[in-house]
Amino acid sequence: MIIACWQATPHRGQRAAPLDRIARVAERAAAAGADLLVTPELSTTGYQSTPAETVSGAEPLDGPLNQAMGDIAARAGIAIVYGWPERTPAGLHNSVQLVDATGRSLAVYRKTHLYGAMEHAVFVPGDQAVVQAKIGDLVVGLLVCFDVEFPETVRAHALSGTDLLVVPTALESPWEFVARAVVPVRAFESQLYVCYANWVGRDGQRHFCGMSQIAWPDGTSEQASPVEDQLLVVNVDRETLHAARAATPYLRDRQPGLYGRLLGPTTDREVAL
Repeated sequence: MIIACWQATPHRGQRAAPLDRIARVAERAAAAGADLLVTPELSTTGYQSTPAETVSGAEPLDGPLNQAMGDIAARAGIAIVYGWPERTPAGLHNSVQLVDATGRSLAVYRKTHLYGAMEHAVFVPGDQAVVQAKIGDLVVGLLVCFDVEFPETVRAHALSGTDLLVVPTALESPWEFVARAVVPVRAFESQLYVCYANWVGRDGQRHFCGMSQIAWPDGTSEQASPVEDQLLVVNVDRETLHAARAATPYLRDRQPGLYGRLLGPTTDREVAL
């Protein structure tokens, strides 16, 4: 399967509307032979700087934004992962949706690990750790940004059969270490592909660090420039997965009977540590 990872400059200051930009990128990705396009966190609205801005772009799952994104996917003939602030009865979620090349919804994931004061002020966390769908011969799993920094979430995907973990993100400076080191390690230790799609450049006081990438299950990665809008197009296949899992059998050699304490609630002492 061929995937396209879009590293985007912020929408603010762009003359074209966000959906118009995504539509053009979808056409480019499809023309390059890609089966799946992955866009950054909150890609249809931008990752806004204030709670008020974020709330203003919120829509329910059955709103016009999602209908428009389905139409974009169908016109380009490509599956798309995109994000938006989702309004639900439980509150506002930082959500991503995977639609197939006909525009049909395959999966919706709501970010479970919220980062920072702004996100905690605006969003409520999702309650489903592993959300997956199949595209071609690969099982695609969904996370959002901070989620991938918890090894438990990635390992849960690996144990549930995810082959390609898709992670829309909004990683800022000075946290380049996450893209440079953590993401490839997650791919290596859980023996799956990770597609990490970030914003790049300044948006007001935010400075997104780019470094979008597709990380292989052997820990290597193809990474975008840290300074410009870019579309990475990469082929991923089952043979590479099988070879990596045979060479480094982390999943097979686990000793889950020894890890019980990790599955319990966090204690005050552990927080202090």
